Amino acid sequence: MLVVDDEPDICSGIIRILRKYTSEFPFLNESFGYDCIEAATGEEAIEILNKEKIDIVLLDNKLPGIMGLDVLAYINEKKFDVLVMMITSFASLDLAIKATKIGAYNFVAKPFLPEELKSAMENITKALYLRRMTLKMSDEDKQVRFQFLSLLSHELKSPINAIESYLWMIIEKQAGDSVENYIDLLQRSVLRLKGMRNLISDLLDLTKIERGNWVREISECNIVEIAGYSIDNFKPMAAQRNITINLDAPERFIISADRQEFEIIFNNLISNAIKYNKDNGKVNVIIREQDGNIQVIVEDTGIGMREGDISMLFQDFVRIKNINTKDISGTGLGLSITKKLVELYKGNIEVTSMPDFGSKFALSFPKV
Repeated sequence: MLVVDDEPDICSGIIRILRKYTSEFPFLNESFGYDCIEAATGEEAIEILNKEKIDIVLLDNKLPGIMGLDVLAYINEKKFDVLVMMITSFASLDLAIKATKIGAYNFVAKPFLPEELKSAMENITKALYLRRMTLKMSDEDKQVRFQFLSLLSHELKSPINAIESYLWMIIEKQAGDSVENYIDLLQRSVLRLKGMRNLISDLLDLTKIERGNWVREISECNIVEIAGYSIDNFKPMAAQRNITINLDAPERFIISADRQEFEIIFNNLISNAIKYNKDNGKVNVIIREQDGNIQVIVEDTGIGMREGDISMLFQDFVRIKNINTKDISGTGLGLSITKKLVELYKGNIEVTSMPDFGSKFALSFPKV
């Protein structure tokens, strides 16, 4: 990191704050520290930028010689792979805002508290990391990137627009002054937010599994208990459409497993069995031992699918689209994550389905 400021106290203060500080993010199993280089003039900053590999520049505008905005213009011209954060006095906030419009990532106003600087550094560090990861995606990953961005734009933009419209209806009191008149709008907003949270959670899970950063805690687990817990969670969702969930299993079935992994497996399979079911339908969850293997079966009396659709089910971001599924929300990641988790146990998953009659997901794991 390059700190460009002609006030020694500012430079030493920034270095002191960040010397032992690290930015950590929940989606990564690594942290980022900061090695600081100082420059007292814009000319000195440019010389360093031409010689050193700099990631982040903290840039004051009022400098002896050329101004900070001149340094920013030089960075833009040379297309250096850096992000710039302006450090400026309150009196120069208009200038800082102008700088962000012509290429600076953000700004922090002097005098700043240590926590303000740390928060700003976390934001710019995360932005730099994500930008570089995007640039690293190779040409053969263009289709994956297109699918990923299409998913995000649809799954996040639509609920955000809906929530915004609901909030404006409340702000403008379109239904009157009583809070009770807006309960339905608030409940819809909560459901939209829940969907976005699920998408983010699925993306984080998928990233951790594929990068090998998935932290496992293997212990003795009763998977019947885990299945029952998942069923209880989805009973309110099933009750809305009068769907019955049955559990056919012994009282206890102890295996060595990561409880969180099996919670994800059961949650994905049971939620899908409800979403793609018919009103007044049934979901059967079966756990048994057969031929030395553990079998988990989740079957429904739902809309089913064609044979050609089954082969695509476990691909990332894939959702089966037809007249029956057009109003069913989802991320297209749940079954992909489920398959990857099943494979961690050296297991396999098979699907049989018939349009208009339902689907059956059968998982099989070696007992040991």
